Formats: sequence, C-alpha cells, structure tokens
Amino acid sequence: MKALILAVQFMTRLPLPAIAADEDDFARAIRWFPIAGIAVGLCVAAAAWAGLRHDPWAGALAALLAWVAVTGALHLDGLGDIADAAGAAHSDPARLSAVLADPHIGSFGVTAIGLQLIAKLVLLRLAMDAVPLAALVAVPLAARIGPLVWTLTLPPLHRGMGTSFGAGANWPACAAWFLVLGASAWWTGPALLLAPAAIALWGLWLHRRIGGISGDGHGAGIELAETATLAALVFLQ
Repeated sequence: MKALILAVQFMTRLPLPAIAADEDDFARAIRWFPIAGIAVGLCVAAAAWAGLRHDPWAGALAALLAWVAVTGALHLDGLGDIADAAGAAHSDPARLSAVLADPHIGSFGVTAIGLQLIAKLVLLRLAMDAVPLAALVAVPLAARIGPLVWTLTLPPLHRGMGTSFGAGANWPACAAWFLVLGASAWWTGPALLLAPAAIALWGLWLHRRIGGISGDGHGAGIELAETATLAALVFLQ
C-alpha cells in the first residue's frame, strides 16, 4: 500500500497523507505508476464531461487544464529539458549533461512544451466527437507503463529520483500492465494497442540521441506517449 500511495503522490498533485517510507517502498512505487495514470485519466475525463455541458471546445480546454493541474506540469518540465538538451547536443554533444542539469528553460524547451499543449488541445477537441470520454482514462494509464519499459531497457544517465524508483521495475509487473492495456482495448478500441509502439520508439530515440534514461526522459516520454496514444484513438478508430 505504501508503494501505491507513493506512486500517486509522486505522479500527481492529488492530496494524500504523508507516509513514512524506505528505499524499498520507493523502488516498488514504479510498479504502480499506471494506477496514478488512471487517477489522472479520471480527472481528465471528469473535466471534459463538465466542459462538454457548454460545448466541445470547452470540454477540450477543461480536460487539458485538468491534465496539467493534476500532474503539476511535472512531465512537461521533463519534455522541455529533453528538448533543450537534444537541441544543444546537436551542435555540441558534450553539452548534453550540462543542459539537462540546468534548471532554466531555453527556446527548444519552450517550443516543445507549446507544441505539446497545442497538440493535446486539438486532439482532445477531436476526441470529444470521436471516442467515449471513458477512453480518456486509458491514455495516461498506457503512457505510464513506459517508465517500467525504459528503466528495464536503458542505462541510467545519472543517479537521482529516477534511479530510486527504477530499482523496483521488473518484467512481470511490466507484462501485467500490458495485459491490462490489452483488456482496456476491448472497450476503447484496438488503436490503444499502438501505445507500446510509441513507448518503444521513445526508448529507441533516447538510446540513440541521449544515451540513457533519466527523470526528464521519463517525463518527456510520458507526455509524448500520451499524445501519440490520444492521436491513435482519434484517427484510427
């Protein structure tokens, strides 16, 4: 139970009681990240339903605002950092680590975050007409299987919160969540099954361009996997 609470506390801004936890609890928490995704998805779907009482654009905007608020823009921050690092490393690979460690955001990061928010808003608007609102719950769930896969397949770039959580990742937990994802596809549609491809492609890009996984890599991957999965649900149903 501690690991589950820690996962939801870390991945969301939902009010939960503080608990005493050790390193093993933190390590096991990564196995419950998809549960945190379900919590995020429920908030997004509820906001979309409330906004839809006015019109579809209000539903899409309400859903996006809820998405950002419930996650505290945690993953958007990672997306911005990875974009800045990749942009800097394009001309000077030696700058990669320094840019990742820099708390400031640059033009690449601002552009990536802006495009991500625009993409989600437009896809959410299309989703208002294309998919049942319940399907929105499965999108954050699918994306949060990614950290399990990336931890198991990529070397860590450095020690940090990501490695503390990553120590508990294992293939049985990963396989179990993919089975849950497959079951979810029965009521959301087979397009949801493209989420593993998005997760795999992000891992491949990280391996080739960044060289490993970090907290920023997890956050960016979650954002991009959410957008890819949402796009699949909208365009491939």
